[in-house]
Amino acid sequence: MKLVRVFIFLAASAILALGFYGTRVLAKDDGMALLLGCLTLGGGFLITGLFSLKMPWHGIIGAGILALLGFARGIMNFPGFAEYLTGERDRGAAPTLELCITLICAMLLVRVIRTFAAEKARRGSDSASKS
Repeated sequence: MKLVRVFIFLAASAILALGFYGTRVLAKDDGMALLLGCLTLGGGFLITGLFSLKMPWHGIIGAGILALLGFARGIMNFPGFAEYLTGERDRGAAPTLELCITLICAMLLVRVIRTFAAEKARRGSDSASKS
């Protein structure tokens, strides 16, 4: 459970860093739009990470829901990344940064699901040993 907390904080810091990096390499409007999204998502992960310190499952569930929302939103950007790979670079490096954020959300979502599965197995074995 402690590992997933660390991963939540790492995901928050990586997403915030990508947002600030986006303001340096993208056009002004694109960079600010990416920064706003990164501050929202990264800040949400930071808040859920802080929640997980006092109430572990509340924070982990919140991070899992945010990761699911971030991943679902990132899937919508895949056509833009495909265009980027074919040579259309009118948005600059934005599709690459969006893909990085999507992958971070996917990895966090998988980590949260694995933590829930481990906890379910642990509770199942505890209840079986008590009977």
